[in-house]
Amino acid sequence: MSTTGTNAYTPTSRTARLSAGAADYLDERIGAARLVKGFARKVFPDHWSFMLGEVALYSFVILLISGTFLTLFYVPSMTLVEYEGSYAPMYGVTMSEAYASSLNLSFDIRGGLLMRQVHHWSALIFVAAIVVHMLRVFFTGAFRKPREFNWVLGVILAVLALAEGFTGYSLPDDLLSGNGLRIIEGVILAIPVVGTYIVFFLFGGEFPGESIIPRLYILHVFVLPGLILAVIALHLALVVAHKHTQYPGPGRTNDNVVGFPLLPVYAAKAGGFFFIVFGVIILISGLVSINAIWNYGPYDPSPISAGTQPDWYIGFVDGLLRLMPGQPEFTIAGFTLSLNVFLPSLVVPGLMVVALLAYPFLEQWVTGDKREHHLLDRPRNAPVRTGIGVMAIVSYCVMWAAAGNDLMAIAFGLSINDLTWLLRFAFFVLPPVAFVVTKRICLSLQRKDRELALHGHETGRVVRTADGEYFEVHEPLSETERWVLVQHEAYRPLAIPPKKHEDGRKVPAHERLRANLSNFFFEDRVEPVTPRELEAARHHGDHEAIEQPEGREAERRELGSSV
Repeated sequence: MSTTGTNAYTPTSRTARLSAGAADYLDERIGAARLVKGFARKVFPDHWSFMLGEVALYSFVILLISGTFLTLFYVPSMTLVEYEGSYAPMYGVTMSEAYASSLNLSFDIRGGLLMRQVHHWSALIFVAAIVVHMLRVFFTGAFRKPREFNWVLGVILAVLALAEGFTGYSLPDDLLSGNGLRIIEGVILAIPVVGTYIVFFLFGGEFPGESIIPRLYILHVFVLPGLILAVIALHLALVVAHKHTQYPGPGRTNDNVVGFPLLPVYAAKAGGFFFIVFGVIILISGLVSINAIWNYGPYDPSPISAGTQPDWYIGFVDGLLRLMPGQPEFTIAGFTLSLNVFLPSLVVPGLMVVALLAYPFLEQWVTGDKREHHLLDRPRNAPVRTGIGVMAIVSYCVMWAAAGNDLMAIAFGLSINDLTWLLRFAFFVLPPVAFVVTKRICLSLQRKDRELALHGHETGRVVRTADGEYFEVHEPLSETERWVLVQHEAYRPLAIPPKKHEDGRKVPAHERLRANLSNFFFEDRVEPVTPRELEAARHHGDHEAIEQPEGREAERRELGSSV
């Protein structure tokens, strides 16, 4: 065989030809080349805050992987058995098959306890990442047109994640999860008229029945993950269709995206980040114990446990139940109306979800802004929106703290009644205070930005001119710094119309409502720096430079002429 020329039958050539043939096959039938070409060139901006959504996605993937392992050994049955596993304190105790299989996973299945903890920790991180990602979207205004529907999908995903977490939390059938189910039963019973029937059908009779664990298992393993996957897929499809938002900066507009293409840069970075998230979750799961179900024992409706709290993402509902006074309970025609349970556990959380769903459309209606927005806001430039977000965070923190009022009372030697009244007071007082303080801080930061854009950074160096005038030398901003400070727009409040037109016709109520809301949002504002003001600042700086002594003039030139 000749050793010169090209060998058409080398393994590399054969592999290349097979790959090319497979690519041609797919391209001729589904147009793969066009799809891959367009998707591979998709540009994504690079900023650390955009990784919050990726953490949520990767945590869900880890949930699927670890959950698949757990389903191989978990038995979703409430049939009573006698435990014969290796955990000696429980040996011979009567318990459900669900709890016995959970103990076996913890003590007898190789790697079972690690997988249980990986599953639980990744569930907590999944919900936390969704919440923090939504906060980033809210504070930066990323929910504005054309992403209102994507925001709605995010809210739906958060609700599904809460439901998925609760159903999984209940599956071990230990004392802690059983108490959580008991609370849910009481919440459903508080629904007027139909509550009793819903409980009967859900539990298959009187609580706890023998059907709730298998039904929760079906929801947790099949129904809810399928819905979450569908919502995530649609959410990501809309991200690709709308192009990614980006933070303001030179060269960045609503018509472009500055960043890296999906292939190969962004895909490599995302792949590496997935393994980082996976590794951190494995490390936490191997070092930090969570949900030690063997400490609680199997669920028994007769004992009452103390000092138990649900996972953090459900804790706010428990806190609301503890904050609600018991007086709003009435008996009408022999039927008990338990508003003291119905209002805090169903009405208030329902209103919270409705407010989240409606906010993008409310803000768009108030501003009348129908334009597409691909550049993000700095939170300080939207003081009312930022104040509303901080107010919501403070409200949640108070509710969450109330869920542990018994533990705090014991730890600090306080009266639980006094502590509950203090938290009730904080629930109504702290959120408005947080709103006002946050709004004032944002306005102050805007004023600081305005001065910085016009005059530059203070240097602490004072110069005296020939005629005795004193002024401080400022270091000019870079183009990037100046752009960030002056690029935003400020909405102006609408004039509040009179109750009647000149011809006597009444002004529609929705027009007056919109004007009042517009004043609430934009009455207190700091106008952005205009090009005319920037030009005037430049001339002022040049005038000062002309009048300076030569030595100081040279010194100032080193710092920069002016803004």
